[in-house]
Amino acid sequence: MTQFHHIPVLLNECLDGLNIRPDGVYLDGTLGGGGHSARILERLTTGHLYGIDRDREAIEAASERIRGLGLSDRFTAVRGNFHDARALLADLGVTRLNGALLDLGVSSHQLDEGERGFSYQGDFPLDMRMDKSQALTARDIVNSYSQNELCRILTLYGEEKWAMQIARVICDRRKLMPVETTAQLVDIIDAAIPKRVRARDGSHPARRTFQALRIAVNDELEPLERALRDLADMLVPGGRLCVIAFHSLEDRIVKNTFKSLADPCTCPKDFPVCVCGKHPKVKLVGKPVTASEEELESNPRARSAVLRVAEGIQW
Repeated sequence: MTQFHHIPVLLNECLDGLNIRPDGVYLDGTLGGGGHSARILERLTTGHLYGIDRDREAIEAASERIRGLGLSDRFTAVRGNFHDARALLADLGVTRLNGALLDLGVSSHQLDEGERGFSYQGDFPLDMRMDKSQALTARDIVNSYSQNELCRILTLYGEEKWAMQIARVICDRRKLMPVETTAQLVDIIDAAIPKRVRARDGSHPARRTFQALRIAVNDELEPLERALRDLADMLVPGGRLCVIAFHSLEDRIVKNTFKSLADPCTCPKDFPVCVCGKHPKVKLVGKPVTASEEELESNPRARSAVLRVAEGIQW
C-alpha cells in the first residue's frame, strides 16, 4: 500500500478546541493520513470517531494506522466528501455529534505524490483529483475551458492578478499541442507573468494558478458553507466544530459562516428586542489560532493555517 505521509497541523490546538469527552461521538471530516484521528481516538473510551475522506488511499492508510495502534474498535472510516457528512452519517444512524474537525485543502501526501499533479514542482500529469474515481481533471479544465472561464477560475479561486494573461497564453499554447503536464503549465505561467513582478510576496509564481485549478477540480468552496451549517446543526450543546483553513478564500467562508451562526438576527440594530426569531446556533470560542514558531520549524506547511472553533448552544 502507498505510504501516506501526514503531519497533522495544529494538532494540540485542535485537541484542545474539540474539548474531547471520552464517551463522545466525533467526526474527522478530512481523515487524510489519520494523524488527527489517532490522537482523538486515544482520548476516547466508550466514544466513537467517524473519519470521512474522498481519497481511497487516505482511507486505507488511516485505517491501517489506527489498526496498528489498537484503536479500530472505536473507529469507522467512510469513503465520501465531508460536504455530504450529514447524509453519510445519517446512513450510519448518527445524527448528533460531540465534535467535528475539518482540515481543509490538499494533504501533504497528495502534494508529495507527484503523479497526483497537485504540485508545481517536477513534471507530472496535470490531474489534481482528490478522488481519483472522479472524471474531471485539471487537464480537462486547462484544455477545454474558454479563455474567459479560465480567467474567471484563476481570479475567483486563485486571486491571481495576471489571470487574463495566463488564460490567454494557455489558449495560445493548447492550439499547438495539449497541455498535459504540470511542467508545461508552469512554463506557461512563467511566460505570462512579467519577470519584474514575479514572486514579490516570496511565493512561487505558479502557486495561485495551481490553487485555483485544484479548487475548481474538487469543487472545494461552493459547498463549504452548507457543510459547516450542517455540522453546526448536528452539534450537541457544548459540542465543538474546529476548522483549519489554509488560504484566505476558505478562511473567509469559515469566518463569515461562524459569525452568521453565532449572530443570525436580522432585526434592525435599533430594535429593543429581537423579533425575527432567529437564534444563535453556536458561540465562537477564543480567537483564530495559528501555528507556533516551534511547529513551523518542523512543518513549514502549517505557515498559512488558521484554526477557528465554534461551540453548539442550546435554545
